[in-house]
Amino acid sequence: MKSMILAAGRGERMMPLTKTTPKPLIKVRGLTLIEHSILALKKANLKNIIVNVAYLGWQIKTYIGNGSRLGVRVTYSDEFDGALDTAGGIIKALPLLGKEPFVVINSDVLCDYDLSKLALPADSLAHLILVDNPEHNATGDFSLTNDHQVSINESNDFTFSGIGIYHPDFFKPYVSTPDKLALYPLLKDAIANNTLSAEYYDGLWQDIGTPERRDLAHNS
Repeated sequence: MKSMILAAGRGERMMPLTKTTPKPLIKVRGLTLIEHSILALKKANLKNIIVNVAYLGWQIKTYIGNGSRLGVRVTYSDEFDGALDTAGGIIKALPLLGKEPFVVINSDVLCDYDLSKLALPADSLAHLILVDNPEHNATGDFSLTNDHQVSINESNDFTFSGIGIYHPDFFKPYVSTPDKLALYPLLKDAIANNTLSAEYYDGLWQDIGTPERRDLAHNS
């Protein structure tokens, strides 16, 4: 199975740390964020990794190279003409990801979920890992019933962790849309079509979205 690390964001909320350094190269606990992501995928035997890059992406390509230093194979999907947002970036990388389900993780989260357990349930085109709402997203993203059915309502108890597994067909209806495309509207469509599932994870998860959260993760 192939995997993808989303690493093309500008990291505006991480300023001033990202003024001259792309967010995936910010260090936490002695490693860059993207190295944490790569090693988590490697541990799950997901060693064929696509990384999308945009803002200061040449630094990521120089630092990580082809991935051999970390025991993986890294291929890059360049978005140097402008970051395409989450869904747009995945759609651009589809030719590299192939025709089978693939894992996608954000480069700015730390999580000890066992990625080798990620699998698409029957009739799902996408399956997400949800976590408890953090302080910075107190209103949440989704609700979860029967352990896997996803909905959106007034009492969204869970936040999307940035970790999921997708079938290429999930993105098929959107390949002709404008290049820049967010993921959330696609997830809402999938809820309406009953093709989205999820599971709750209560282990370690930290979003490294601001300097303050980076310091918290660094010292925890």
